[in-house]
Amino acid sequence: MYKTELYPLHKRLGAKMIEFSGWEMPVEYTGIRDEHIAVRRVAGLFDISHMGEIEILGKDASSFCQWLTTNDINRLKNNQAHYTLLCNFEGGIIDDVILYKFSEEHYFMCVNAVNTSKDYEWINNGKGNYSVNVLNSSLNYSLLSLQGPDSENILNSVIGISFSELRRFYFQNSVWHDVNIIFARTGYTGEDGFEIFIPWGEAESLWNAIMENKSKKVVKPCGLGARDTLRIEMGYSLYDHEINEYISPIEAGLGRYVKIDKGDFIGRGALLKVLREGAERRLFGFEMLEPGIARQGYQIFKNEENVGTVTSGTLSPTLDKSIGIALLKAKVENGDVLDIDIRGRKRRAKIASTPFIRN
Repeated sequence: MYKTELYPLHKRLGAKMIEFSGWEMPVEYTGIRDEHIAVRRVAGLFDISHMGEIEILGKDASSFCQWLTTNDINRLKNNQAHYTLLCNFEGGIIDDVILYKFSEEHYFMCVNAVNTSKDYEWINNGKGNYSVNVLNSSLNYSLLSLQGPDSENILNSVIGISFSELRRFYFQNSVWHDVNIIFARTGYTGEDGFEIFIPWGEAESLWNAIMENKSKKVVKPCGLGARDTLRIEMGYSLYDHEINEYISPIEAGLGRYVKIDKGDFIGRGALLKVLREGAERRLFGFEMLEPGIARQGYQIFKNEENVGTVTSGTLSPTLDKSIGIALLKAKVENGDVLDIDIRGRKRRAKIASTPFIRN
């Protein structure tokens, strides 16, 4: 398995390690609930260096990214990012990514760890006659994620500059201890926060500085377990759970990131057909009305008819109740009461809107 630069630090901190997408990663330190609540109330620090980074450079970089992804590149300013999707020609989701624009000739894509090699091959093989270079820069960067309502004050105290003018989904380059770092106001938790791209080999000093910050705010080290419960509370998709190559953005509730009118792009024809005819299934949130946690793959019934499958489920630390996300037949509606088969026993649940919490 791959190990991040911070692997020895995680071991010293007593993290429980698991295999995730070919990487040995911390799943928790002091407990998922404890770490989750820290992010909602103050701040938590994640090592997410397993994520991939792909760079697209050249005079045709903008037009190529416009063809490659579903969102509208023309709306991006320099030093701005947006959420977008890589789709196949059938309209299925190859990956959901954050695309960062440095200039018309330089884009930087953060991709899911499980898809890094696949995405790189898809992008590189699809460049055709576009004058671009595609680089897999994943092992050049460590990636830290500082998330929580006090993130800005903490980062200000560490770096020695103010990030108050850095808006959501914008990023900036800053030098700290002679190291060039990319600070992006993005995240996967529903809280304010920053994702920090730092050259591989330089992350431990920044991790320690954030943990010992001058603002005196207590920052919790957080693992993938809390990252998952945080994103489920927000209704955010995770690849191989809510989205994959056989689920379209329309079915996944991500239609707002598909700009049909921007011109042609990969998958446009198939997605236009879904929009015209309507999706036969959609993602819904649900909350349990009876004891039990519904996990991925559990079957869901409405009046004895199988109407779909759980894609993610957890016990929400914020709400103190079991919640989840499911891919269901589109005829299901908010407020419907369903039965979920949990290890051979049907438990009642109610369709609920997402996000489950609003900050």
